[in-house]
Amino acid sequence: MSACVPTRTSDSPHTERVHPPHSPPRAPHRRFRVAGADVSASIAVFLIALPLSLGIALATGAPLQAGLVAAAVGGLVAGRLGGSPLQVSGPAAGLTVVTADLIHRYGWRTTCAITVLAGLVQLGLGCLRVARSALAVSPAIVHGMLAGIGVTIAVAQMHIVLGGSPQSAVLDNLRSLPAQLADLHPAAVAVSALTLILLLLWPRLPGRTGRLLRKVPAALVAVTGATATAVFAGLTQPRVELPSWSSHALAGLPEGPVLGLVAAVLTVTLVCSVQSLLGAVAVDKLIAARPGLTAQVNRSDLDRELLGQGATNVVSGALGGLPVAGVAVRSAANVQAGAVSRNSTMLHGVLVVVAALLMVPVLELIPLASLAALVMAVGIQMVSLHHIRTVTRHREVPVYAITTLGVVFLGVLEGVTLGIAVAVAVSMHRLARTRITHDEKEGVHHVHVRGQLTFLAVPRLSRALHHVPHGSCVVVELDGSFMDHAAYETLQDWQRTHTAQGGSVELTGRRAATETDTGIGSGSGSGSEGVVPASSTVQPVNGTADSPLAGCRCRPWTPWRNHQCDAPPPEAPHGGPAAEHRAEPPNDPSDAEPDGRTSAVLPQVAESAVASGPARSAAASAPEPTEPSERVRQTDATGPGERTESIGAASAAAATGSGPSGRQLVRGISAFQRNTAPLVRGELARLAREGQQPSQLFLTCADSRLVTSMITSSGPGDLFVVRNVGNLVPPPGEESGDDSVAAAIEYAVDVLKVRSITVCGHSGCGAMQALFDAEPGGVQTPLKRWLRHGLSSLERMADPGRPWARLAGRAAADAVEQLCLTNVVEQLDHLRAYASVSRALRAGELELHGMFFHVGEAQAYLLSEAGEGRGEVFDHVGVADLSA
Repeated sequence: MSACVPTRTSDSPHTERVHPPHSPPRAPHRRFRVAGADVSASIAVFLIALPLSLGIALATGAPLQAGLVAAAVGGLVAGRLGGSPLQVSGPAAGLTVVTADLIHRYGWRTTCAITVLAGLVQLGLGCLRVARSALAVSPAIVHGMLAGIGVTIAVAQMHIVLGGSPQSAVLDNLRSLPAQLADLHPAAVAVSALTLILLLLWPRLPGRTGRLLRKVPAALVAVTGATATAVFAGLTQPRVELPSWSSHALAGLPEGPVLGLVAAVLTVTLVCSVQSLLGAVAVDKLIAARPGLTAQVNRSDLDRELLGQGATNVVSGALGGLPVAGVAVRSAANVQAGAVSRNSTMLHGVLVVVAALLMVPVLELIPLASLAALVMAVGIQMVSLHHIRTVTRHREVPVYAITTLGVVFLGVLEGVTLGIAVAVAVSMHRLARTRITHDEKEGVHHVHVRGQLTFLAVPRLSRALHHVPHGSCVVVELDGSFMDHAAYETLQDWQRTHTAQGGSVELTGRRAATETDTGIGSGSGSGSEGVVPASSTVQPVNGTADSPLAGCRCRPWTPWRNHQCDAPPPEAPHGGPAAEHRAEPPNDPSDAEPDGRTSAVLPQVAESAVASGPARSAAASAPEPTEPSERVRQTDATGPGERTESIGAASAAAATGSGPSGRQLVRGISAFQRNTAPLVRGELARLAREGQQPSQLFLTCADSRLVTSMITSSGPGDLFVVRNVGNLVPPPGEESGDDSVAAAIEYAVDVLKVRSITVCGHSGCGAMQALFDAEPGGVQTPLKRWLRHGLSSLERMADPGRPWARLAGRAAADAVEQLCLTNVVEQLDHLRAYASVSRALRAGELELHGMFFHVGEAQAYLLSEAGEGRGEVFDHVGVADLSA
């Protein structure tokens, strides 16, 4: 909430410090501490990063110290500013080809300047909050880019492994490879072979001893073993040379053609950003797989990650370091080593700085052939068989292959551009490729549509439907996930004509669906979003379904507005519906998503799925489409529809005779299980594992028009909600015979440790109307006994010494609305009298908020702090800052 009430209690003789209304309470000062798990994880990451940083610097042709600078800056700057706490940044193998080409073209100092400019562009993109857009790139393009870079790295490092020097282009390296094989250097080959053998065998050491030894990174073991062998054997070969830091080259002014420099900056920005953002998403998945870590580590903030990476590249380039990006190998090692915060990443950067300053004599013993073998192995691993199997399964091999070949033979930017073009072409081909067949089986005509039904397929669809005889039984099977406006109108017009001529039409997906699911009879062009098991009875469009789901005409994701469903239409004597029965379609274009689906808020669905079941049920939509395109969601034989058969079939049949309310309940639950449950199952499973950890207690009225999660834009698990008639808080110690509200307050404050409590009243409150109209005396019904907790609100409003609360810019509309406002203030006073609440307020661990929701205006109002000398009376209710 953006405002809070004063945190002093009414019986306190001292004035306590009050926090500003828009800031959380100040946390107590704590000393900086580093968890032991972060220390051990930082050492593991450092041992991997040190040889890889030197190897990548060697592969790019940059000064070897540049790799150490990039690793240190990546750990310190990106680790502190980045949005992914456990992602480790540094010189990445995916940037090797790009950086090597830049050094060859423009020299080292200009390459550093390009890195600085790329970092500035990343900062700008981060400020524009476009990080999520990078995730729209097809995974096949990303995997193809990495594979092409891996091939380029492996071919270039092969020459160093064999004792020679690589060329600048892949084709040149391939042409000179036979000559290099004919002129081997035995010492270099021996050191490289030993490095590769240790890399391959170390992770596979068997037994308990092997399990202990495998904790030492294989890269460190391989380089250390090869170095020790070369030193003790006295092998003469090129080794690492780290010149004095005093002569280290820093960034200079960029020199070269402007267009070339702009292309270079964009290339570095693209590769660094995409690799870092995809790496952050991958780290989130690794964190989710570790039980207990999810509660300690926040999910990645991709915009902040982009800002952190931009700042890192600015610093790295200015200090003469390589371009920096999130590195998958080091990040995975960080998570697997048990890191619990960003301190591990920063400590690894400190260790790199220490090594660069104090371990120079040791580092200069490392043979270049060993580092080349290490980087060559990394390049080969970038051509992942798992990625190839994935793109094959999704039929995206052309995108992957073209991107890989383009990166290898043309360059990274050119290869990615080719990959995007091929991906767009493949998508357009899939969208336009539609097969429509028509056959007859046992007197029933089947029209089968395979693929996406767009305007391009309308001529063939019309031709197939034209061959269907008048008055026949027809089954139209849509085996696709998309239908546009043109196809929808074609199907609808034909269906109406065919039905008027005495025929019957069934619209199905991959499995048989009921009339409610098909929806074409009631004007739905989107087909079936929710489907039922194949065993369900298919009802003809001109018939009346017996299923309890047949009465609803709302789609699962129609907006909650105008979702009411009337009773099923009475049957006409001929067996058809007496009149069309449809839900009113949404007429606000803002209700539709860009892709043609109506919008829905998951938190709202999660809280009130059963209460608003008709709005989510799998039924036909309005007679006219709400947008130009309609989507059809189909499920296969193992989809959610099959898992809901128990309630969709057996329970639904049992509820058929239980009246309209029973059918409505079953309809809502069935729609939830079929459509909403698959979307929220993962989140609810996480909440089930971690237990409830709400941030606030929300105490509001039981009025059905108040959807708390929608009003507060909260997700599942965010609110601990208490609802009662009139949003009343009985004073502590009241002998009411009902301690449910007091128990909820005590549990929320003492056990759940909520940070705030909100009392929310609303306009048109029936409880306040009943309280205002109540006559003294008479029979004490349960409602009257409960409403006595609001009598103090009446007395407060009648007190001439207390100013009335009012809405921003105007007074209350009538006396009942004034009572609603006063009641919120009074119930906050009741809250402060609770021992647990008073104790938390004094400790600065809790805030109280007053809120008023005007149902007719769909406007929420928050109580502001009292003015000077006004006590605890709120005479002004500030409008919530909806832009925050």
